[in-house]
Amino acid sequence: MSIEGKELNELFNIADKIGSKRYHKLTHQDFENYRKFDYWRYVNGDYECGTTQESKNWVRDNSDWYCPICGDKYSEKGGKTIDHKLPRSQYPWLSMEFNNFWVICQACNQEKGEMHWYEYEHYIFVRYPDFYLGVKVARPSHLLQSLKKDSRH
Repeated sequence: MSIEGKELNELFNIADKIGSKRYHKLTHQDFENYRKFDYWRYVNGDYECGTTQESKNWVRDNSDWYCPICGDKYSEKGGKTIDHKLPRSQYPWLSMEFNNFWVICQACNQEKGEMHWYEYEHYIFVRYPDFYLGVKVARPSHLLQSLKKDSRH
């Protein structure tokens, strides 16, 4: 069965169930990756887009001048932030999974907070229908498929 054909609520429930199973099987490497992300993004200071050359390069290579959600210039919305599509508080083993990152403006990141992806997708659909397509296009379907595979092991 394809993830793309499911209703948002059903997808949220599947991802939540899989995430809960995996969360209780965290490894030492998962915790190392969680801490590694902080270093990769922050190093010295309170910057959302990192101060390591690697994180700066990643942001440069994976963003332009406009937030993919609201369409506004980053400079007008508090700057760029590196966000986890699937929150690392819920999926710490995906902390350094680059397919889980996207660059969004500070305002959109603050509004998204720690919402699960499908909860966020629904939130955008209801409150900002004009922004929905940008969020839907960024849906982390491959990550959700990998979670489904991980749950079988």
